[in-house]
Amino acid sequence: MPLHVAVVMDPIGAIKIVKDTSFAMLLEAQRRGHQLHYVVPGGLGISDGRSMARMAALTVADDPGKWYTLGEVQTRPLAGIDVVLMRTDPPVDADYLHDTHILSLAQSEGVLVVNDPQGLRDLNEKLAALLFPQCCPPTLISRNAAELRAFVAEQGHCVLKPLDGMGGRSIFQARAGDANLNVILETLTENGQHLALAQRYLPEIRDGDKRILLVDGEPMPYCLARIPQGDEFRGNLAAGGRGEGRPLSERDRWIAAQVGPELKRRGMMFVGLDVIGDYLTEVNVTSPTCVRELDHEFGLNIAATLFDAIEARRARA
Repeated sequence: MPLHVAVVMDPIGAIKIVKDTSFAMLLEAQRRGHQLHYVVPGGLGISDGRSMARMAALTVADDPGKWYTLGEVQTRPLAGIDVVLMRTDPPVDADYLHDTHILSLAQSEGVLVVNDPQGLRDLNEKLAALLFPQCCPPTLISRNAAELRAFVAEQGHCVLKPLDGMGGRSIFQARAGDANLNVILETLTENGQHLALAQRYLPEIRDGDKRILLVDGEPMPYCLARIPQGDEFRGNLAAGGRGEGRPLSERDRWIAAQVGPELKRRGMMFVGLDVIGDYLTEVNVTSPTCVRELDHEFGLNIAATLFDAIEARRARA
């Protein structure tokens, strides 16, 4: 049965379709005969107690010259939509959180929201990994510079980053006694105002930061290792890392088995785990990527697996 599928995402005219996971989802939804709708940026709202959106009919094509066509933008109740794909990139700021509250209202009106808005609010992508301490390297979250310095001294070599970054932005590494450590901590915490994460440096990053995709709690059979290039220690593709597809290891599958059931319980239907060596470092729930790369390298259709799960859940509703 055809569904009405709306997408909340960053401006569609600025995406790179060869690597955009949201675009892969839209292509698959359209292939199945679902009607697509594009929510214009900033288009969510509430009127007379009902969730609303400014949106336009959308068609997509796997064509780098003309990959989308929009109809007339209209303000409509979200209750007329079957599925909303919430795919806006971080930061998870006040505007993002307000949008999730509107989507929670839509959910109460019968809309399936992927991922679940409550989960998007609850699961900070850095902190969520720490719900599974058996999977994580030694980690400290603190605003206190003395505590963070002591942790670096204890571990010897650490990565330090903010809790709201993405794409490798504002990630530092420091060793015990590093002359730059104080200024790094001042920058990350803004002199003690904000929390920062310190984590033991994992030398296995040289072999790649693996992105493992979970669909409805189950791992896809391959991951994308993002491998740092040159003298860069960050593997993020946005920071110049090179992507290399690999089958999941036994440890990767063990981590997925630890994390997957809880994320499925929370309504997180599409999740990206970041794993370095044997350790989970992040749980990405807002707009996980790497579908296009893995599909291309291994002949997969990960979006089809996702829409199988979405359609099954709608059928049970």
